[in-house]
Amino acid sequence: MHTSMRASEVGEAELLDLLDWKRRVFELYAVVRRSSDVPDAWGHWREVRTELFRTHAQSPLPPDRRETLDGVSYFEYDPRMRVLAEVRPSERETLAIGTSHPRSIDFTHFGDAFFELDGRSLALELYWLEGYGGGLFLPFADTTSGYETYGGGRYLLDTVKGADLGTEDGRLVLDFNFAYNPSCAYDSSWLCPLAPPRNRLPVAVRAGERLA
Repeated sequence: MHTSMRASEVGEAELLDLLDWKRRVFELYAVVRRSSDVPDAWGHWREVRTELFRTHAQSPLPPDRRETLDGVSYFEYDPRMRVLAEVRPSERETLAIGTSHPRSIDFTHFGDAFFELDGRSLALELYWLEGYGGGLFLPFADTTSGYETYGGGRYLLDTVKGADLGTEDGRLVLDFNFAYNPSCAYDSSWLCPLAPPRNRLPVAVRAGERLA
């Protein structure tokens, strides 16, 4: 749910704030994975996100917008937007994925997630963050991007920062109701990887976070 910063670029207090933010996000997604009532867990996810955005020092919102935040805008929960994806390995390929700033970040395309959404057979590439520890990263864009949702796409999974919906029956859980904006959607000073053209879905995903 948050874009990382280099330790050399921030002070000790900010690093501890970032650690607390990540800890809370990891705990939040652990609650979501344990829940047997997905819509209820989604409501809890929304409430915690709003509280973090409003009160936490690592909120992606600029300080002058935090106290006036009524809530983050979402589409209504749609159970059809929760799917299980078959992951198939692909030939590994290092990609320089563009960001909200004039630079790129290296990820490895290591597999593809195949699923059906609203009666259509679709696929998204899965990326692994290069660097210590790594992490699964799944950004996407769709035909709502730039109109009803953030133009640079949204994130569905970003496990290095806690956003992990788990697996069921050996398949990857993709619940687009939990799709969220990168931090740069709220403040252009954040550096965020954006959804590459290869992960643009030819359908309207009216689920998850939307433009206000």
